[in-house]
Amino acid sequence: MRDSWQSGNSYETFMGRWSTRVAQKFLNWLAIPPSCQWLDVGCGTGSLTKLILETCSPKEVVAIDSSSEFVAYAQRRIPSPLVHFLVGDAQSLEIKSNSIDAVVSGLVLNFVPQPEVAVAEMLRVTKPNGKIGIFVWDYAVGMEMLRYFWDAAVELDSSAWEFDEGVRFPLCEQRQLESLVQRAGLKEVKTVPIEVTTVFQNFDDYWLPFLGTVGPAPGYIMGLTHEARQRLEEKLRQLLPAGQNGLISLRARAWAVQGTA
Repeated sequence: MRDSWQSGNSYETFMGRWSTRVAQKFLNWLAIPPSCQWLDVGCGTGSLTKLILETCSPKEVVAIDSSSEFVAYAQRRIPSPLVHFLVGDAQSLEIKSNSIDAVVSGLVLNFVPQPEVAVAEMLRVTKPNGKIGIFVWDYAVGMEMLRYFWDAAVELDSSAWEFDEGVRFPLCEQRQLESLVQRAGLKEVKTVPIEVTTVFQNFDDYWLPFLGTVGPAPGYIMGLTHEARQRLEEKLRQLLPAGQNGLISLRARAWAVQGTA
């Protein structure tokens, strides 16, 4: 199974509007002092990098992603001399050892083939007593916009479970995430849930971003027949908790972990 990460605009419409809100709470919790050297591993469309630049007074930010399309999108979005974008692999960072004050990674570790190698690389490049922070969606329970989608999809098509992030990524759970970074060697490890409310103006505001090209759920929809897609849409219309005004309010929870090198 291959997840597509090629369209910055599709990602921002689908997930970016929610991930940015989680990222701000994450940075507040991480509490990195000003004038630090940062590394954003799996920077995607640049949301976390942009917030670091705007709210954390960094000395410099290096932002790395394996998608050249996402990196190009982020470069256009953040034309700052303090930010340096690179196309690279989280499992083999081309960064000098013991050179970074704060390493962060948002909503990407579960998509890395060997997450334990990626965390080891983050630890390698971090200065002694520097800080590492990671957050991932709680796909199994707390990311409700996706939980409703996959529960409906699996009810109609049992093979859909193979795409479901809640099944594919057991890492995205508090104890699993905490255990991973502890095994890698992080010290003073702390975990916390971060929650925001995702409010959709109507069903179309919820549904149309799923018809994009980025991520497992849109990838699953692209493989459906027109009739199967219509059945899924109708099922979701029945399941989603819309209010009398049509608003759909859902919880979006991520798990965050931090530790020191």
